[in-house]
Amino acid sequence: MYVSIFFIGIGCSNNDINGNVESCYLNSNAQSLVQDGINREYILYVPNSYDGTSPVPLMLNFHGYGDSASNYMINADMREVAESDTFILVYPQGSCLDGSSHWNPCPTGGDNKSNADDLGFVESIINEVLSQYNVDSERIYAVGYSNGGMMSYGLANYKSDLIAGVASVSGAMLDCTGSISHPMPIVLLHGTSDNVLPYNGNSFFNSTQNTLEYWITFNNTMTTPTLSSDNSGGMTIEHFVYDQGDSSVSVEHYKYIGGDHVWFSATFQGQSTSELVWNFLSRYDINGLR
Repeated sequence: MYVSIFFIGIGCSNNDINGNVESCYLNSNAQSLVQDGINREYILYVPNSYDGTSPVPLMLNFHGYGDSASNYMINADMREVAESDTFILVYPQGSCLDGSSHWNPCPTGGDNKSNADDLGFVESIINEVLSQYNVDSERIYAVGYSNGGMMSYGLANYKSDLIAGVASVSGAMLDCTGSISHPMPIVLLHGTSDNVLPYNGNSFFNSTQNTLEYWITFNNTMTTPTLSSDNSGGMTIEHFVYDQGDSSVSVEHYKYIGGDHVWFSATFQGQSTSELVWNFLSRYDINGLR
């Protein structure tokens, strides 16, 4: 029913530009750039349907704690959707801490796991991809799983000048919040039996409801949702829509009843997790509803 991608794999060696060795994860066919003196990696997928004649969206998809971009790309695969709807897809690689890759969704310090400037790293990726491909700079989106979901929230809070909308799968929003420059469409996918980032939160992490309420308030959406449900795709999933926000953005939530800490394989009305994420985010650009 589920494909779990919360794991810690076997590390390899990754050198910074000074020759210092860190324990990290091996990616095949990765692009690299130097951020704060460290060689950073990302996997770039340009669909065959891209011909460069017109600008296309860019989707950033962030792995969970301890994972590699290449492994995550297999488990949270959006390449088929990228081909059918023609957008460029990037799977960034988190930096290393004690042998495990991770993301820092906040500015340096605070709730971060290390001093790596991941917000700056993502901005560098975006700038590099924009310099090489015909990308619509008003249609740059972020999605992430687990710690990667935290990173997508971080981008919404601190890089809203670049990001049009975000999605979180089994993620949680940390308490660091920034000055957001435009209404921010958000979709949250979370399981009620998540034992890593609990649906109802704990002393370390915000609950799904608290996060929803934050974005409902920020976007000035309706406070009473439209609710639908589907149990035909492997489990019961409830869909909450808080719409009519500023710039016509909405906040949406897919609640997986009994769902664990995973990138979900269950479908909702025939749509996979990748399709749900894309079909939501693609309705918006940085100015709101397209």
